Amino acid sequence: MSYETLDISGDAGIRAMGGSIREAFEAAATGMYSLITDLGCVREDRTIEVSAAGESPEGLLVRFLNELVFHFDAYGFVGKRVDIKQLEMENTGRGRLKADVHGEQFDPARHSRGLLIKAATYHGLLVEKKDGLWSLDVIFDI
Repeated sequence: MSYETLDISGDAGIRAMGGSIREAFEAAATGMYSLITDLGCVREDRTIEVSAAGESPEGLLVRFLNELVFHFDAYGFVGKRVDIKQLEMENTGRGRLKADVHGEQFDPARHSRGLLIKAATYHGLLVEKKDGLWSLDVIFDI
């Protein structure tokens, strides 16, 4: 499981990879949190459960990441580690997931402020499996 930052003029993006779609989704979430703050300063003091559903793997990824953005914006919760407990994809492409997100309340005194992410977008969105490896590209509105 890994991620890297994409160099996009005026926007922020990540490329996440994993041996399974579950691992790639977890890497995408961790990568997004790394854009918000330095994950080395985030403790795993609390766990929240999030769920999302989408009409396609791409839609599921966007909804999942936007659910995490909502928890940061509304409650100040920043994740450090994401464990997807359930990820189901139907033959129609529809999918749903449930995940535990381990982290804590964002504290400006301890956490550096990175990017203010407004939302994950469909612009440049890519979810693909190639040579047994899942790769996800997502661009964020900042």
